[in-house]
Amino acid sequence: MSSQNASCSAEVPPANCSLICLYNMTEWENHMDQLYAYFYLIIFIPGLLGNSLALWILCRFIRKKTKAIIFMINLAVADLTHVLSLTLRIHYYWRHTWPFGQGLCLFCFYLKYLNMYASIVFLTCISIQRYFFLKHPFCAKKWKRRYDVRISAAVWLVVGLCCSPFILMRSRRSDSDAGSNASSDSCFKDLPMRKISLRLTVPMVTFAELLGFVGPLAVIAFCSLRIMSSLRRVSVRPHATDTEKALRMVRVCTFVFLFCFTPYHINFLFYMLSKQGVISSCPLVKLVNQFHPISLCIASLNCCLNPIIYYFLTTEFKQQLSRQGSSILRGRLMSLESTSSF
Repeated sequence: MSSQNASCSAEVPPANCSLICLYNMTEWENHMDQLYAYFYLIIFIPGLLGNSLALWILCRFIRKKTKAIIFMINLAVADLTHVLSLTLRIHYYWRHTWPFGQGLCLFCFYLKYLNMYASIVFLTCISIQRYFFLKHPFCAKKWKRRYDVRISAAVWLVVGLCCSPFILMRSRRSDSDAGSNASSDSCFKDLPMRKISLRLTVPMVTFAELLGFVGPLAVIAFCSLRIMSSLRRVSVRPHATDTEKALRMVRVCTFVFLFCFTPYHINFLFYMLSKQGVISSCPLVKLVNQFHPISLCIASLNCCLNPIIYYFLTTEFKQQLSRQGSSILRGRLMSLESTSSF
């Protein structure tokens, strides 16, 4: 259509402008359905295997006094829960129908954001703990496992409550406009979004951006800089080794954080404003809505990248993984030898 790349005119209200831009994106959204289906299918296997193996090793073999072990276990649980829900997402984007009821649809929709923000907070907790224990080694020796358990429980409670607006913002089908193209079989991105006032939109988006992204990013960056500063001052080799390990962990956490979550949160501000009809430029609305599914796919990569953190930053994890792999390999070789002897 000729109006596809044109800005909305003054005669068109912002809300209607948003609808016009969305109408022009029908073909793009069909391509996005294929992107979601193939992308989730690709990350499902490595995410399932990586997090299942990580959770098994972390819970069974790693010493409970290993630094940040409780936070790593919770991070693996969050990732594994999200990965398991991908099967339903793959079904929906492949078949374009949702036969499992709205309750399960909203729950799977909620799990996506619960995983993302739980991952952000636990990555932040890992960075803070490594920095704190490095600066206060005597406190690290006295630190009890139950402290981390309590912190983790508080994280799940707070993050769970803070993520509830993501499903509350989605309209029930009975509340949808009569002209909405959302059917009783629609789910996930096809669920209509509630229209709220600008007075509520601004503080909601500000709260999500500051506490869900900017704040954790500032904390992780601070921990990285302080650990780097400590590394320059350390002259005794054993202490330097501990500092290097702490710095390596915080750097990897920073990389995963920036790579997975920065694109989404940069786009999130404009996405919410476009959905509420605040942005009146159709080219900008189109660009924001086109990039939104891509940023969500990038954010989902954290469930595959987090097991790499456990492998490279936990010495015992690497040893146990190598040991278990060697035992499996020996068992297969013995089986082949016994078979070939007949």
